[in-house]
Amino acid sequence: MSDRDDLVALTIRYATAIDTEQYSLLTKVFTNDAQVDYGEVGQWTGGAEVAEFMKAAHVLAAHTMHRMSNQAVDIDGDKATIRTYVDALILLENGSGANPVGYYDDHAVRTTDGWRIVRRSYTSVRLAAVPAP
Repeated sequence: MSDRDDLVALTIRYATAIDTEQYSLLTKVFTNDAQVDYGEVGQWTGGAEVAEFMKAAHVLAAHTMHRMSNQAVDIDGDKATIRTYVDALILLENGSGANPVGYYDDHAVRTTDGWRIVRRSYTSVRLAAVPAP
Protein backbone atom coordinates (compact mmCIF):
# COMPACT_ATOMS: atom_id res chain seq x y z
CA MET A 1 0.00 0.00 0.00
CA SER A 2 1.07 3.57 -0.60
CA ASP A 3 1.50 6.14 2.17
CA ARG A 4 -1.73 7.78 1.03
CA ASP A 5 -3.56 4.45 1.31
CA ASP A 6 -2.11 3.93 4.79
CA LEU A 7 -3.23 7.40 5.90
CA VAL A 8 -6.76 6.92 4.58
CA ALA A 9 -6.83 3.54 6.34
CA LEU A 10 -5.79 5.33 9.55
CA THR A 11 -8.89 7.55 9.37
CA ILE A 12 -11.07 4.51 8.73
CA ARG A 13 -9.45 2.64 11.65
CA TYR A 14 -10.71 5.43 13.91
CA ALA A 15 -14.29 4.93 12.72
CA THR A 16 -14.01 1.15 12.90
CA ALA A 17 -12.74 1.30 16.48
CA ILE A 18 -15.83 3.23 17.57
CA ASP A 19 -18.41 1.47 15.42
CA THR A 20 -17.25 -2.01 16.44
CA GLU A 21 -16.69 -1.01 20.10
CA GLN A 22 -13.00 -1.95 19.82
CA TYR A 23 -11.92 1.23 21.58
CA SER A 24 -8.41 -0.07 22.28
CA LEU A 25 -7.76 0.26 18.51
CA LEU A 26 -7.65 4.01 19.08
CA THR A 27 -4.18 3.55 20.55
CA LYS A 28 -3.20 2.45 17.02
CA VAL A 29 -4.67 5.65 15.57
CA PHE A 30 -3.14 8.29 17.85
CA THR A 31 0.35 8.67 19.32
CA ASN A 32 0.64 8.44 23.12
CA ASP A 33 1.10 12.21 23.30
CA ALA A 34 -1.36 13.22 20.57
CA GLN A 35 -3.27 16.44 21.16
CA VAL A 36 -6.92 15.84 20.28
CA ASP A 37 -9.32 18.80 20.32
CA TYR A 38 -13.03 18.33 19.68
CA GLY A 39 -13.94 21.85 20.81
CA GLU A 40 -16.90 21.92 23.20
CA VAL A 41 -16.97 18.12 23.29
CA GLY A 42 -13.54 17.90 24.94
CA GLN A 43 -9.78 17.68 24.62
CA TRP A 44 -7.59 14.66 25.29
CA THR A 45 -3.96 13.60 25.19
CA GLY A 46 -3.14 10.30 23.51
CA GLY A 47 -5.10 7.39 22.16
CA ALA A 48 -5.81 5.88 25.58
CA GLU A 49 -7.64 9.03 26.75
CA VAL A 50 -9.58 9.20 23.49
CA ALA A 51 -10.53 5.52 23.89
CA GLU A 52 -11.71 6.07 27.47
CA PHE A 53 -13.88 9.01 26.42
CA MET A 54 -15.35 7.27 23.37
CA LYS A 55 -16.26 4.19 25.38
CA ALA A 56 -18.08 6.32 27.98
CA ALA A 57 -19.70 8.58 25.36
CA HIS A 58 -21.16 5.68 23.38
CA VAL A 59 -22.22 3.43 26.27
CA LEU A 60 -25.95 3.98 25.55
CA ALA A 61 -25.59 3.76 21.78
CA ALA A 62 -27.19 0.73 20.17
CA HIS A 63 -25.65 1.52 16.77
CA THR A 64 -23.06 3.96 15.48
CA MET A 65 -21.91 4.66 11.95
CA HIS A 66 -18.99 7.01 11.44
CA ARG A 67 -18.75 7.59 7.68
CA MET A 68 -15.35 9.01 6.77
CA SER A 69 -14.89 10.51 3.31
CA ASN A 70 -13.16 13.03 1.06
CA GLN A 71 -9.75 12.51 2.64
CA ALA A 72 -7.43 15.24 1.35
CA VAL A 73 -3.91 13.99 2.08
CA ASP A 74 -0.67 15.95 1.82
CA ILE A 75 2.53 14.01 2.57
CA ASP A 76 5.91 15.58 3.30
CA GLY A 77 8.41 12.81 4.07
CA ASP A 78 7.49 11.33 7.48
CA LYS A 79 4.78 13.91 8.16
CA ALA A 80 1.34 14.35 6.66
CA THR A 81 -1.81 16.40 6.96
CA ILE A 82 -5.25 14.95 6.34
CA ARG A 83 -8.66 16.60 6.19
CA THR A 84 -11.47 14.06 6.50
CA TYR A 85 -15.20 14.66 6.36
CA VAL A 86 -17.24 12.79 8.97
CA ASP A 87 -20.97 12.14 8.91
CA ALA A 88 -21.90 10.09 11.96
CA LEU A 89 -25.07 8.48 13.23
CA ILE A 90 -25.25 7.69 16.93
CA LEU A 91 -28.50 5.85 17.62
CA LEU A 92 -30.17 4.63 20.80
CA GLU A 93 -32.14 1.40 21.00
CA ASN A 94 -35.39 3.20 20.08
CA GLY A 95 -33.82 4.60 16.89
CA SER A 96 -33.49 8.19 18.11
CA GLY A 97 -30.10 9.80 18.41
CA ALA A 98 -27.75 12.36 16.93
CA ASN A 99 -26.23 13.08 13.53
CA PRO A 100 -23.02 15.08 13.94
CA VAL A 101 -21.41 16.24 10.69
CA GLY A 102 -18.08 17.99 10.34
CA TYR A 103 -14.44 17.45 9.51
CA TYR A 104 -11.19 16.41 11.13
CA ASP A 105 -7.91 18.18 10.49
CA ASP A 106 -5.14 15.73 11.32
CA HIS A 107 -1.37 15.97 11.53
CA ALA A 108 0.16 12.51 11.26
CA VAL A 109 3.69 11.21 11.65
CA ARG A 110 5.32 8.01 10.51
CA THR A 111 6.36 5.92 13.52
CA THR A 112 8.06 2.54 13.79
CA ASP A 113 4.51 1.13 14.09
CA GLY A 114 3.21 2.97 11.02
CA TRP A 115 1.36 6.26 10.60
CA ARG A 116 -0.25 7.78 13.70
CA ILE A 117 -2.13 11.01 14.34
CA VAL A 118 -0.17 13.40 16.55
CA ARG A 119 -2.68 16.28 16.44
CA ARG A 120 -6.37 16.37 15.56
CA SER A 121 -9.00 19.07 15.61
CA TYR A 122 -12.68 18.54 14.90
CA THR A 123 -14.86 21.23 13.36
CA SER A 124 -18.59 20.77 13.69
CA VAL A 125 -20.64 21.85 10.68
CA ARG A 126 -24.02 20.49 11.76
CA LEU A 127 -25.48 18.62 14.70
CA ALA A 128 -29.00 17.32 14.20
CA ALA A 129 -31.28 15.29 16.41
CA VAL A 130 -32.54 12.05 14.90
CA PRO A 131 -36.14 11.35 15.95
CA ALA A 132 -37.29 7.83 16.74
CA PRO A 133 -39.01 6.20 13.75
